[in-house]
Amino acid sequence: MGCYRLSSSDADAFRERGFFVVPGLFDQAEVDVLRGVALATLGLDPNRLIRHDAEGNETLLSLRNELRDDVFSATVRCERVAATVSLLLGDEVYHYHHKVMIKEPLVGGAWEWHQDYGYWYQNGCLSPDMASCMVAITRATPDNGCVEVVAGSHALGRMDHVEVDDQVCAEPERVQQVLRRMEVVPLDLSPGDGVFFHANLLHRSAKNSSSEPRLSLINCYNTRTNDPYKQHHHPGYTPMSFLSDEDVLSTGLRQLEQLKRESEL
Repeated sequence: MGCYRLSSSDADAFRERGFFVVPGLFDQAEVDVLRGVALATLGLDPNRLIRHDAEGNETLLSLRNELRDDVFSATVRCERVAATVSLLLGDEVYHYHHKVMIKEPLVGGAWEWHQDYGYWYQNGCLSPDMASCMVAITRATPDNGCVEVVAGSHALGRMDHVEVDDQVCAEPERVQQVLRRMEVVPLDLSPGDGVFFHANLLHRSAKNSSSEPRLSLINCYNTRTNDPYKQHHHPGYTPMSFLSDEDVLSTGLRQLEQLKRESEL
């Protein structure tokens, strides 16, 4: 059972580099449940989105703006994640949205360089006091299109973002200058590893060139005092209570059992 609590060294890394990795944030039993639920439900998700990269390759994502009684929402609300983000941002946090990302074997597309706040700024969030936690559900490597980050790029502030094909990305000329001066770090992750990262951190991921799918869960948070000034497709502030870390596994097992019963009807 994972029982991570924020350390001073991780808090320093978040402040100075814009991200840090927690190996084994979720244990094998929890990862098995996350993967089982993802594979059982996402193919039937009527709200599943498709995004194309510059070569026309597809990346699939299942996005939720609301919290439910399911394992993904339990992951959003569990103390080891939500309380950590609250401490990092120094404020009460709420659920902005969460999404399961799916890069299918050989055809899963790339995501161009971008900052999350490059999108969220347009939603009426005045400040970049926002952060996310990405959880690897399957192994993430350079071969299957793991996330790459530019260490320290959150300190550059928000960059202009432009439309390129089916995506919105950071302005390419400025990105090229950043890449000449700053360190790019590929996030090679084992299942269950977690990455906490700032909303202004520049990041991307390449195409999945492997024979295995890559799945990840990304939980996104905003702060109470950064409540958007206008309505958008992501929600405004709603108080969010934390769940105990044990609730992730118990919720997931209950959900898997319910899915099994439904499949037998």
